[in-house]
Amino acid sequence: MDVTTEILTAIKAYDTIIIHRHQRPDPDALGSQVGLAEILRASFPEKQIFQVGGPVEGLDFLATMDEVADEIYQGSLVIVTDTANAPRISDQRFERGAKLIKIDHHPNDDPYGDLVWVNTQASSCSEIIFDFYHEHQDELVLNDQAARLLYAGIVGDTGRFLYPATTAHTLTVAAELMTYKFNPTDLNRELEQIPMRVAKLAGYVYENIQVDANGAAKVLLPQSLLTGLGIVDSETAAIVSLPGTIDEVVAWGIFVEQPEGYYRVRLRSKGPVINELAKKHHGGGHPLASGANAKDIAEVASIYNELQQLCENFRK
Repeated sequence: MDVTTEILTAIKAYDTIIIHRHQRPDPDALGSQVGLAEILRASFPEKQIFQVGGPVEGLDFLATMDEVADEIYQGSLVIVTDTANAPRISDQRFERGAKLIKIDHHPNDDPYGDLVWVNTQASSCSEIIFDFYHEHQDELVLNDQAARLLYAGIVGDTGRFLYPATTAHTLTVAAELMTYKFNPTDLNRELEQIPMRVAKLAGYVYENIQVDANGAAKVLLPQSLLTGLGIVDSETAAIVSLPGTIDEVVAWGIFVEQPEGYYRVRLRSKGPVINELAKKHHGGGHPLASGANAKDIAEVASIYNELQQLCENFRK
């Protein structure tokens, strides 16, 4: 029995299914989580299907979360999507169910769960959820809302089909999803548009980026700047890809100071593998897109020095 059949068998066996995703959700986290929830609601209307995880941080045009009492977890099936490491799961009650399934596309460094399905070749977790539906379409129903969510997740995690993880299969899936009744143009516009305060932050990024001779770039976003612009941490995600538009930049780090004093680190690359660097600093992720944390400005400097070394070796 392959893993998708095992997952479907588990879904059939439980009357209550609770689906989680990672903290600070992006479109793929919500697309895979709630896209799967919508598929299961349409396929098994007699079951209780919940999506949990707290605030969606400006993505409520995609989906909102359910409030679930502790006792609902008793005897339930819990599924976690798009989350590589257990500490990053939003709402730590995920362990209270009777069975736990992990579905993800990040490297499987933390193989939590009773059933694990990880496909690192997939562009997004939303693509994996579509593949799950497609593999079992004789028993599962994909409705318009699920299609909209999965499409949003794929668009979000591929950078509108620009990132290397985009494959011919990714485009085939997106094309099929577009045959459902939602407006891809309007959805893309909602995903793309930013408020004026974030546009001003983008200007700051371009004005203050540091790039060395080997294309290693660094942008430091102090808390005073974010407070002055009225920007919360989740909104900084909109500017993470900007350094990649500069021809001289090979890999880059965005260092976002948090109110508590530490730095959230977003790492991206056009070639050098950066996820091992991220793991050394309390993070992880994909080879070309990872996240980490720096306890202070000294660790920020250390991470940037390591990034510079990666770019230097890449250029040799």
